[in-house]
Amino acid sequence: MDEYLDALNDDMKSALDALIKELAKVRTGRATPKLVDGVTVHVNAYGGAAMPIQQLGTIQAPDARLITVTPWDKSTIPDIEKGVMAAGLGLNPSNDGQIIRIPVPPLTQQRRTELVKVVKKVGEDAKVRVRAVRREYNEMFKNGEKDGEISEDQCRRLLEKVQVATDKAIEQVDKHLTAKEAEVLEV
Repeated sequence: MDEYLDALNDDMKSALDALIKELAKVRTGRATPKLVDGVTVHVNAYGGAAMPIQQLGTIQAPDARLITVTPWDKSTIPDIEKGVMAAGLGLNPSNDGQIIRIPVPPLTQQRRTELVKVVKKVGEDAKVRVRAVRREYNEMFKNGEKDGEISEDQCRRLLEKVQVATDKAIEQVDKHLTAKEAEVLEV
């Protein structure tokens, strides 16, 4: 049964990892390279192929209000700019022929409030994933008891361990949400 508990912990960890990845995409008042992670660029030089922006150049945040993209192939600069504008991030890139500069404007209070709602939704989705993992393992252990593979006492202990793991994961989700909300609201 230990292998099932290890798998349970791995599944809970993957739900938390997904949360962290999603929260990194939520814009805060600070510029970070993660902000453009989800940007897909249709590169005309490569037959219109859709590529993640990370595969086209080096992305950096030299200060709190600026993201720079240094493309490896200078002919992709217009395509990268179009991709950033089409991503719906509210960012307007400019270039000097060598580097694309993406200024990150400060957030308004209204936008901060909207982003907190987005953060809460991402957090609720993560909690739903954690609860789905709990439900899956609870059903597996209850079916094991029903089929005679494990005893009633073993089943009860395993269900308690599942609940403990679920509580820990939910606590971690809440911790990440609180930190992200504070980061979004920070002026």
